[in-house]
Amino acid sequence: MSRSGIERRALGAGLLAVVLARPARADRPGLREAVLGFTGGAEPAEAGVTLDIPPLVENGNTVPVTIAVESPMTDAEHVLRIALFNERNPQPHVVTARLGPRAGRARLSTRMRLATSQRLVAVAEMSDGSFRAANADVIVTLAACVEG
Repeated sequence: MSRSGIERRALGAGLLAVVLARPARADRPGLREAVLGFTGGAEPAEAGVTLDIPPLVENGNTVPVTIAVESPMTDAEHVLRIALFNERNPQPHVVTARLGPRAGRARLSTRMRLATSQRLVAVAEMSDGSFRAANADVIVTLAACVEG
C-alpha cells in the first residue's frame, strides 16, 4: 500500500473514532423534557412571567435576555427559582437563579449565546409550589454555539 493510502486510512480511522466517541444528540433532553424536569412533571401556567429578548438577533454570540415575574416578593408569596431553557443550543438548560423574599423583585437579566433561530422558555417556581412560564421565538441571522 502506498504512503498516501496509509495516510487516508489513518485519517478515516481517526474520523471514525471522533464520530463514535461523540455523544449522540438523541441522548440530550429536548426543550419540553428539560422544562418538565425542572418542574417535576408539572405543567407551568402561561401567565405572570415576561421573557424579554429581541425577536430578531443579528449575532447569536451575545444576546440580552431579561425575565421578570409578577410577585409581591413577601414572606408569604415569592419566587423561589427562575430558569431559562432553549430549544436548539447544545444544552437546553441555560441558567437557574434562586431567589427569596429579600430579593425585592423577581427579575433576572443576563446575556446568552444562541446557536440558531429557536424558541426560549422561562419558568418561575413560586413559593406555593406552582410554576409559571413564558416563551419567545427568536430569529438569529449569525449563529453561535455551533456544534460540529
